[in-house]
Amino acid sequence: MAASLMHHGLESAAEKLPDHAAVLAGDDRWTYGELDRAANALAQHLAAQGVGRGDRVAVMMSNRPEFVVTVHAASKLGAAAVMLNSSWKAIEVGAAVDLTAPRYGVADGAGVDLLAQRLGADAVLHLDDADAAMVIDRRSDAPAPSVGVRETDDAVFVFSSGTTDRPKAVRHIHRSIDLGTRHWVTALGLGPEDRFQVATPPSHILGLLNLLAAAAAGATVRLHRRFDLDEELRCIQDERMTLEMAVAPIALAMANHPNLEHYDLSSLRYVMWGATPITPSVAELVSARTGVRWLPAYGTSEVPVITANPVDEPGRWRLDSAGLPVGGVTLRVVDLDTGKVLPSGGVGEVQVLSDSAMAGYLPDEATAAAFADGWYRTGDVGWLEPGGWVHLTDRSKEMIKVSGFQVAPAEIEAVLHGHPAVIDCAVFGVPDARAGEVPVAAVQLEAGSHVTTEDLERLVADSLATYKRLRHVVVVDAIPRTPSGKVLRRTLRDEWVAALATAPPS
Repeated sequence: MAASLMHHGLESAAEKLPDHAAVLAGDDRWTYGELDRAANALAQHLAAQGVGRGDRVAVMMSNRPEFVVTVHAASKLGAAAVMLNSSWKAIEVGAAVDLTAPRYGVADGAGVDLLAQRLGADAVLHLDDADAAMVIDRRSDAPAPSVGVRETDDAVFVFSSGTTDRPKAVRHIHRSIDLGTRHWVTALGLGPEDRFQVATPPSHILGLLNLLAAAAAGATVRLHRRFDLDEELRCIQDERMTLEMAVAPIALAMANHPNLEHYDLSSLRYVMWGATPITPSVAELVSARTGVRWLPAYGTSEVPVITANPVDEPGRWRLDSAGLPVGGVTLRVVDLDTGKVLPSGGVGEVQVLSDSAMAGYLPDEATAAAFADGWYRTGDVGWLEPGGWVHLTDRSKEMIKVSGFQVAPAEIEAVLHGHPAVIDCAVFGVPDARAGEVPVAAVQLEAGSHVTTEDLERLVADSLATYKRLRHVVVVDAIPRTPSGKVLRRTLRDEWVAALATAPPS
């Protein structure tokens, strides 16, 4: 792949494999030629709405072929796609729109009204309206836009949570996201003969990367609107999928499936485990029951692909490591207190140097703290073997990682602070077998308050996305803080983790 622009992968596939199945969704089948023609048609529509080079297009939809079309249509115009999670609610959408200032939106479901409230009804394309099928026309002969897109132009914004503010927008230019896509194609060993499934939200960096890599490699993707393990297993068996993508909840569901052995999974080359560190006991159980092996990998929204087990050397695959740095990626580990580079075996923060790293955050002022002398600070704690294998042991950042999604404690705390009975609060994560971690809130309430912990859980559930809901709320006399006012989350976590890890959810 000699391309350096995000949309060149799709254009190349459409030229070389125009009739090859690109995306399967239900009974619908889109070829690469159809995807590219539809992207050209949508790009012309976006241009007619005033979208041009340097603008941003909000994309808020479920897993469907139009997602692939929309992202590439914006790219062809030199506009950047802003990835909004389709489960977000008004507070989250409002914050993201205020931060990124999109000119136009493409959405389905609840996202249509949420974006219309912020952008205006005329500035949102409703994918389930009849007009959308005319705009996104897979038979169109509309030419590709004639725009001088540069590899340094913004290509896509995905969201990542910090520890002291609402989620930040990760800004990838064409060069960085294209390189990250190439890294993923190589790490997975993808080619036109491959078939795999995507059930993770496309707004997540892993979902987006899977779709971009499939186009760049000419592979076939089956999209699922929601995760249904039996449907995924049936598709592997009946459609002879060659690889499967899994995050921790999917892996656990496979391990616990009572009839897993009844499905023929022999077409799989491997199951990729990403987004969260692998749980060896779960992976080993699935392999014992199916004969299918796992390919662990590691990346972040800011650097999409950092390490992977060597796909072309199955004899070297390991469950105790996320793998080796992919080509063009260099790792180092630094002391958490001094920032001094540590030798092999030294435990500290993992830092990454790569041209695939993000160009920065929105807001801009958040960018400087994310880098140290050009190295991206992952916030992950770990160590390196002399041969380069990485081991991840903890996280120095305080975000909570729920089923691969980063959740900022401050975002949930802002909702809780809006309740008149809450004097103070702190949100922290506790381990969970299914999701990896789940959010818990410690709250200090006004004396004599009649608010219940269930009331506060409901408040968060009504305000934020489902994966951000509180699993528990505990009432405390005071929130532990340092003299400077910083919440001592580790103190809370150490105090409550034993009790909450075994307590049933509310």
